Amino acid sequence: MQRITISKEGPQFSRIALGFWRLNEWKMDSGQTLDLMEKAIEMGITTFDHADIYGGYTCEEMFGKALAEKPSLREKMEIVTKCGITLVSPRRPENRFHGYDTSKSHILKSAETSLKNLNTEYLDVLLIHRPDPLMNADEVADAFSMLKESGKVKHCGVSNFSLAQFNLLQSRLDFPLVTNQVEVSVLKMDALHDGTLDQCQQLGISPMAWSPFGGGELFWGNSEKIIHLRNELQKIGEELGGASVDQVALAWLLKHPSKIVPVLGTGNIGRIKSAAESVNLELSRDQWFRIWTASAGNEVP
Repeated sequence: MQRITISKEGPQFSRIALGFWRLNEWKMDSGQTLDLMEKAIEMGITTFDHADIYGGYTCEEMFGKALAEKPSLREKMEIVTKCGITLVSPRRPENRFHGYDTSKSHILKSAETSLKNLNTEYLDVLLIHRPDPLMNADEVADAFSMLKESGKVKHCGVSNFSLAQFNLLQSRLDFPLVTNQVEVSVLKMDALHDGTLDQCQQLGISPMAWSPFGGGELFWGNSEKIIHLRNELQKIGEELGGASVDQVALAWLLKHPSKIVPVLGTGNIGRIKSAAESVNLELSRDQWFRIWTASAGNEVP
């Protein structure tokens, strides 16, 4: 598996990341979760994506319990997590309303809780999960700076930020944000055209792509558009020697010059293996634009 440096100052990520937002749904015990982690690492997928809210604030702790069974595995992985969303949950009785909180105190508290739950002494990357209309950029910058200076967080970034929101926060920092994790896939192409991926290229950072299969809609969706797109992916897969729909969809993302890091959302080893093999596919420009056209429903202008 290819590795890339996602910004000029690091860190290095595997070309594809594995997300654990559904870990609580996979019905795995700690031993099975540990086995999944080890098998992913053997395939070269070493970047693991989390958020404090996943599984109603349970997934980080489940992952941490598995890691506690083999702490030495921590040196072989990169852990990314997010904070800033507040959910009403029995595990967070202080949260009385679903909203956002990017205050300095909340970020610091969330990071400390994630460190404890994930059973790690540091986070490779901490992201602000969603843009907060009440975000005070100076407070976020203070929190990020404190966490970096303490060594508890190696790098900082954002998720779902617009260009203006990214630039605002970056203007308050004396170190670079290393990624913007956004939704982008063959079904969701906004980031290609709203400047998000252009900004990543300009700054020399790699975006992370959540929901790279449109939340699974690419496989089960039955609209005319999705059926047409799926058929085009199948045709191109045949041209590439028998690649599957998911592999071609990932290859389409991987071809983008911003060096997108797709985040998988499956605990199925077979699907993870299939995804890992997609890094060996090389789409031609014609094939890439055939997919774009099938998704957009029209040719490029």
